[in-house]
Amino acid sequence: MASTEPENNLIIPHNETEKVPNPEKPHSPTLQRRVAFFIADDVKEVVDNNYSSNGTAITADETTESSDNYDIEVSDKLPLRRASTIDGICSEMLKSVAVKPSPSATKLDSVNHDLNGGSTGDTPRAGGAVKSNGISGNHPTTGVENPMVEEAWDRLRKSYVFYKGQPVGTVAASDPSAEALNYNQVFVRDFFPSALACLMKEPPEADIVKNFLLKTLHLQGREKKIDNFTLGEGVMPASFKVKKYERCERVQETLEADYGGSAIGRVAPMDSGFWWIILLKSYVKSTRDYSLVDMPDVQRGIKLILNLCLSDGFDTFPSLLCADACCMIDRRMGIYGYPIEIQALFFYALRCAKQMLKEGADNKELLDKIVEKIKALSFHIRSYYWLDYTQLNNIYRYRTEEYSHTAVNKFNVSPDSIPDWLFEFMPLKGGYFIGNVSPARMDFRWFLIGNCIAILGSLATPQQASAIMDLIEARWDELIGEMPLKISYPALDGYEWSIVTGYDPKNTRWSYHNGGSWPVLLWLLTAACIKTGRPLMAKQAVNLVEKRLANDGWPEYYDGKTGRYVGKQARKYQTWSIAGYLVAKKMMENPANLMLVSLEEDKTISKPKLTRSASWSAT
Repeated sequence: MASTEPENNLIIPHNETEKVPNPEKPHSPTLQRRVAFFIADDVKEVVDNNYSSNGTAITADETTESSDNYDIEVSDKLPLRRASTIDGICSEMLKSVAVKPSPSATKLDSVNHDLNGGSTGDTPRAGGAVKSNGISGNHPTTGVENPMVEEAWDRLRKSYVFYKGQPVGTVAASDPSAEALNYNQVFVRDFFPSALACLMKEPPEADIVKNFLLKTLHLQGREKKIDNFTLGEGVMPASFKVKKYERCERVQETLEADYGGSAIGRVAPMDSGFWWIILLKSYVKSTRDYSLVDMPDVQRGIKLILNLCLSDGFDTFPSLLCADACCMIDRRMGIYGYPIEIQALFFYALRCAKQMLKEGADNKELLDKIVEKIKALSFHIRSYYWLDYTQLNNIYRYRTEEYSHTAVNKFNVSPDSIPDWLFEFMPLKGGYFIGNVSPARMDFRWFLIGNCIAILGSLATPQQASAIMDLIEARWDELIGEMPLKISYPALDGYEWSIVTGYDPKNTRWSYHNGGSWPVLLWLLTAACIKTGRPLMAKQAVNLVEKRLANDGWPEYYDGKTGRYVGKQARKYQTWSIAGYLVAKKMMENPANLMLVSLEEDKTISKPKLTRSASWSAT
């Protein structure tokens, strides 16, 4: 990307960081920002500390004119009555919210009207669930649950895996028509949306999440060998299963873990440790069970994961060097290097770990490393991974063979490497973090997980988060299509596909990881939409899912350029497809659920001076 310089390199000491949210405003959006709700790190503090609801839990900023959404106005004076539940807090605050349609909101309203069969969706739900920003349930006030939601909860419960009588996770899939293979195991990555659904449930089912966290922590402590090579001490398992055997006429149970040796590419999952740290933070936010974080074994587990990532080496970048198949894209797809998914998860996990590690002499060196890495990684990703219309034009005019500190083309990228599809794909208003950056290479593909995680962890600045949503809105047909939503775009084809994937018969064009559509990603999109104040985008995506997902048997993924066909090798009754839908529904019903997966912007981190593009203007 073009050369940028930070405004400053200052960062406040650790004891002044984001553990205590700013009671005034989490952050102030700029220009056209249409932020609806900003949820503090822990909304429950309002209840436990008997704070008034004035600005501590959910606030909204006045916005300028927005497109295809609602503008939100919140009065300065909110009720001072103490609410007894989070739902009560949200209800009190939302009584002061006035929703008015923006000039171009008619478009999405009419789409939702059609998708809902002519219903406006304004009927309040049974049970007093929170309604905000035009979001409402699809079921009437009769007290009868949405049948699809009921089925999803029932199937999620049936997916529970028990160890010695206690639930410890969920199986990946329960397809009776296919051989189980490893789909009968509990995957760390796959369980994350299931865990969120359990935490968001009313009342929460937190025991399964706690048991999962402790059991995977126990498995982390085991010796991990593949052939004659021993993996790092902090590596988390990719998955585990409960193995039963008879001994002395009694059935014994043990946990058998896979650390990558049984994976299709025999690659250890780099993202498992990050998901574990993030889930631990979500669990504590939901339950306020600080005793779990304070356990010596849990503190040690966090440090082991971070020690793997923060060890000194030959790197000149703060980003993590990763092999192919080390994350959700667990087959060869050309992500080797510094994929955005891993960098965004790494940043998110670092911020969570900084809040959970105990302060003291034993952790001072590690905490200092975390602060330094957060600062360096945020500048690196925000500067060199960011692409919008203006930046694309800058790269198009790059000169190569530049040297020294005056080089604008810092990675020596040839303008001829820009793919033709990008010029049509890039809207005048919008932007995103590209897939990968390394010497003489920019992977310009769009990857949804990395961009949405960047929004939730506030790796993206508020302006960049807005631009990412602008791009999704502008390229709705390509990225959302008929079944949300594309894990990557565009698909590799022909000679490029054969070279990059190694003729992979599963990752063919518009299938699986190669441009396939994954319903599980609905929860990520919904969370990003709510955080950036675009609930109607989320509602439209959920409506699309509700038209087909249950009838199709809750498949793992869909094929085709618009996601029209059930994936040719997709498992039915995929647990995280079910859980992703439930999490999306719970966040739409109650925006306060966003607090479990969102971190507010750390204003102490300096921002790069990026060239302003059309997506950053008020026009």
